[in-house]
Amino acid sequence: MIRSILAVVAGLVVLTIVSFAIEAAADPLLMRLFPGALPDAAALAGNLPARLFMVAYTTLAIGVGGYVTAWIVRRSRLTHAAVMGAIEVAFTLYVMIAAPFHEAHPAPRWVWIAGVIFMIPAACFGAAIQAKPGTPKTAESAADRK
Repeated sequence: MIRSILAVVAGLVVLTIVSFAIEAAADPLLMRLFPGALPDAAALAGNLPARLFMVAYTTLAIGVGGYVTAWIVRRSRLTHAAVMGAIEVAFTLYVMIAAPFHEAHPAPRWVWIAGVIFMIPAACFGAAIQAKPGTPKTAESAADRK
């Protein structure tokens, strides 16, 4: 039980770190590479290619979180990754709905919805990648039962 909780929390922490790290590097880089099209953060938030890139790296970060969750938990990997993804969906929906000011989420609503749609599948995909080839997914070894 404790390993399950720690695995899900670790997945959430890792996906958050990866997502913010990519954003912290990518946003200034995009604004520097395309100063005419992306002069500031507001232009970045409204730019379709930049928003699609954001959906892509967020999906990647959630996949990494699913991978870490599966790596730590060692059993019911997909279930735990799906739970981690569902918790991230809940967090995202809360921020999307509850934050009353535009600065909290300057991206268009469709970006948020697209991200929510991809979250659980991305987390499960990360868990599936982590599963070792040739190992039955339903069988547990003695080490996994501890």
